[in-house]
Amino acid sequence: MQKIIFYAGIFLLTLISKGMAQENSFEGRAKLISKRIDSIVKAEKEALKEQVYVIDKNLEDGIINKSEAMNLKQKAADESAKAIEEKVSLEQQKLEILIQDKINGLVQYDTVKKRSGTTIIIGSSSDSISDVTEINLGSFKIYNGEKEKIRRKSKRTTSQFVFAGGLNNLITEGEDFENSDFRVWGSHFYEWGLTYNTRIFQNNNLLHTKYGFSVMYNNLRPTENRYFVKNGAQTELQTGAVDFNESRIRNVYLVAPLHLEFDFTPKKTNKEGNTYFRTHESLRLGVGGYGGVRIKTKQILKYEIDDTKIKDKQKGDFNMSNYIYGLSAYIGYRQTSIYVKYDLNPVFKNNAVDQNNISLGVRFDFN
Repeated sequence: MQKIIFYAGIFLLTLISKGMAQENSFEGRAKLISKRIDSIVKAEKEALKEQVYVIDKNLEDGIINKSEAMNLKQKAADESAKAIEEKVSLEQQKLEILIQDKINGLVQYDTVKKRSGTTIIIGSSSDSISDVTEINLGSFKIYNGEKEKIRRKSKRTTSQFVFAGGLNNLITEGEDFENSDFRVWGSHFYEWGLTYNTRIFQNNNLLHTKYGFSVMYNNLRPTENRYFVKNGAQTELQTGAVDFNESRIRNVYLVAPLHLEFDFTPKKTNKEGNTYFRTHESLRLGVGGYGGVRIKTKQILKYEIDDTKIKDKQKGDFNMSNYIYGLSAYIGYRQTSIYVKYDLNPVFKNNAVDQNNISLGVRFDFN
């Protein structure tokens, strides 16, 4: 478990670290020129559109006739085309200079750079942007060029690595968390697994089904130096004869979660005018549940006797329920969500008072 937490921590730190591409690189400067050209064309088209609107309004009001309107539109179109040509020509000259600087070795292409999250771009100085290889460490995916990246990320079904963690406790009838038998800040849960996300409608990105498999760890740390004791069909908390440095019981489950996910990522349009869809790039809300089986239960006790450190591991069922099922929901932005889950079945099979597990934490869906 410690190794899993260690690797998961490294994984999260890798995701959180963000780099920015160098603006003075060949790719960065070329993109800026491209954006300026797009802005020029867009601005001139909007200006022409406004002129045509005024001409049509004058024609409708009888200020000019149809022939004059056509002449004015043609003149406006010619002037707009000339303006675009002159302004774009200046940007093209800058691009030619940039390319020449590249040939002369004055500008270097970024063979390795970072984007949102941690992304490695690999390519030689002769590669075009569409030919480079992108390695996304956050999602463990490799894309060979921009076209493949768009195609794979806009598939109707995509996959995600899921990691979640946070606080864990039991809801006992007639008690609240302030009087809980378990440490509120000391009891935790962890979950990791693989999910698939399928868009329900062909041409609408709002509704998705999210399903897969996860391994879930629910840890409970009793208060007041107590530990769990199996007493026949009952499982009770008893005070230890020694002072525990650690008293913890852990249940491990294999579960199959199923959620209806609302993804508010807007549709996108490529350069050819084709519409495609992405996921995990905006607000997301998931509601659903899970069901599974208990894999194992282990109680860990740590204490000292005569300066000798002792670690006692006790494996058994502790009268725990063999199956688990419950409700869960999450809400968040992009890959990060607030996550809550509640077991509908009691933790212990035969205890006099039912106790149900509840968890609250943070969830990451690495798309």
